[in-house]
Amino acid sequence: MKLIIRDVALTGCLLLFTENVAADLFGYSAEPQPNLSDLPAWNSFSNRHRLQDMPAAPCLAAGPQGCQLYHWYQLLNSLRKRPREEQLQTVNQFANRMPYRLDQVNYGREDYWASVTQFLSRSGDCEDYALTKYLSLRYLGFPADQLKVVIVQDTSLDTPHAVLAVEQPGDTRILDNQSDQILSHHHLIHYVPLYSLNEQQWWLHIPK
Repeated sequence: MKLIIRDVALTGCLLLFTENVAADLFGYSAEPQPNLSDLPAWNSFSNRHRLQDMPAAPCLAAGPQGCQLYHWYQLLNSLRKRPREEQLQTVNQFANRMPYRLDQVNYGREDYWASVTQFLSRSGDCEDYALTKYLSLRYLGFPADQLKVVIVQDTSLDTPHAVLAVEQPGDTRILDNQSDQILSHHHLIHYVPLYSLNEQQWWLHIPK
């Protein structure tokens, strides 16, 4: 994953998000930025998501031969009435079972943010795991203002990385393709947040 802010491509697309997000993440504050047009690849992903990711009802009606997301929707529907903790754990593990694959291998370019259909058929890298988890939890009814995709610097590996932050009462927990264990952001001291975003706004993170 190459960190180029103008090429960031991650969006909730068909989903709606609110601007009420917690400022404290990995011990850093969030500084709102004025214009999502600074992130043009987000719009590119949004368009591909609308074109490629079939909505649940027609997908399930089409069956496994007619819709690549059939088993994904089946899994999510089976989780709808389960406890939130079970939903988080299952979604995290479901996405993490996909093998890690660089964008350069998959698409011949760096920092390509895949639709769910692309990720489940071709796998992907860190931002693709985060996005699939993000859309999974939104489908399960997690409030939009509890979810943020966060670009971090992994200081242990000296490389940019992407994770999904889920805000819960008293804590923010991190869904990460590098672990099936869901930890508090306070426990991941090797992550330095760079920026985060949803479809209404993006934030730069600065030391408190």
